[in-house]
Amino acid sequence: MNIITSIWNVMFNNILSQPAIFIGLIVVIGYILLKRKWYEVAAGFIKAVVGYQILQLGASSLKNTVDPLLKGIQQKWSVEAVVIDPNFGLTAANSALESIGVTTSFAMITLLIAFIWNIVLVFFRKYTKVRTLFTTGHIMVKQSTVATWIIFLLIPELRNMGGIVLIGLLCGTYWSVFSNLTVEATQELTEGSGFAIGHQQMLGVWFAYRFGSLFKGKEKKEEKEIKLGGALKVLDDYVVSTTLIMLLFFGIIMVILGPELMREVDAGNFGSLAFPVYIFQRCTSFAVSLVVLKTGIRMFVGEMVESFEGISGSILKGSLPAVDCAATYSFGDPNAVTFGFLFGALGQLIAIVGLLVFKSPLMIIPGFVPLFYDNATIGLYANMKGGFKALLVCCLGSGLIQVLGSAVAIMMFQMGPFGGYVGNLDWATLWPAMGAMIKYLTVPGAVLCIVGMLIIPQLQYRRNKKDYFTLGMED
Repeated sequence: MNIITSIWNVMFNNILSQPAIFIGLIVVIGYILLKRKWYEVAAGFIKAVVGYQILQLGASSLKNTVDPLLKGIQQKWSVEAVVIDPNFGLTAANSALESIGVTTSFAMITLLIAFIWNIVLVFFRKYTKVRTLFTTGHIMVKQSTVATWIIFLLIPELRNMGGIVLIGLLCGTYWSVFSNLTVEATQELTEGSGFAIGHQQMLGVWFAYRFGSLFKGKEKKEEKEIKLGGALKVLDDYVVSTTLIMLLFFGIIMVILGPELMREVDAGNFGSLAFPVYIFQRCTSFAVSLVVLKTGIRMFVGEMVESFEGISGSILKGSLPAVDCAATYSFGDPNAVTFGFLFGALGQLIAIVGLLVFKSPLMIIPGFVPLFYDNATIGLYANMKGGFKALLVCCLGSGLIQVLGSAVAIMMFQMGPFGGYVGNLDWATLWPAMGAMIKYLTVPGAVLCIVGMLIIPQLQYRRNKKDYFTLGMED
């Protein structure tokens, strides 16, 4: 048993918890199955790893741009509350597990069982109708840890290996079914690029795709771009639009917070700069980060999709990789990413003001990951289906639900004392709903959740039997 644990720890520390390496190894396996020459395999591995690291660099830069603002707001109004962000959620879940005397390694066993279950569901796709393999390793780590705490809290008698197996099946079913739910939407957005979304707002993506057209006006059916006229036409360039919109949005917030506070929370970037220059630099850095992000996306997605033909053609025939939602940001209207983020932020702000007005005992602090990635992604799909109006409604609603749904989840899952919760849309909607069922029905409730999710691909298949298994596949 110790040998198995040691092997698993090595795999986890060096592969599963290192998304760039994990993606690179998937590329290697795919190219080997395609019988590529060794140097092509090596080149593919390097490009995938470097591409993903560039993506991470852009993502980290985006976070570093926004975090000082969130800290400034927290200090300005002396708000102490729970942060909704998967990084804080992971830390909080680990602390919660330790508080009940449970080693956090249990969560990693959950991850292993969940990933194997995902593979099994794809392997038997003829019967399960599941087509997607969840490959976003860092997301898997966070979700399996939080899910372990949720089940251990709600069903104390399952704080054992039997409980871990149940949690693994629950997580693996969620990864399989809800990434599968994004296939049609992502193939339409990316014009058949051959991947799906494997993140934490997959239900939101599906909703924007299915119902975004309800908000469509009289625009031409093929219109997918946010069109601006006159002087505003300059905003058609997303680098320009992102910088100017951030100046308007972030600039006002920074002016309200004041130079003294911004220097305190962001001393490394502020330095000896004049306050207006600092504001301009911070806003342009957001656009720079988006350019870096998209550069990395093009590199790793290109390699992964091409190599996955080997996996989907042999080991897991007819399957698609489910990847980070950021992979979609090189498709659709680039301005939808910025506007989606802004309207999602506005929705969160309205919800937080509501909590203050009604004197909620729980206060929510926005985290960057749900704030940007959920709403930017949902904005892309909503804009594709229903234009700007759909983007506005879906992202505003997403922001509201992220805060209010997370508040419900935090109280239900008792994560307030630990200071963090995931906060992404799926974890503010689907998981609290499943949590309520499990809380009142215990193990039968968890089984019903798994069975209920597995029905979803069957319903998808009934809608489009002819093309269901060929979407995203190369001819």
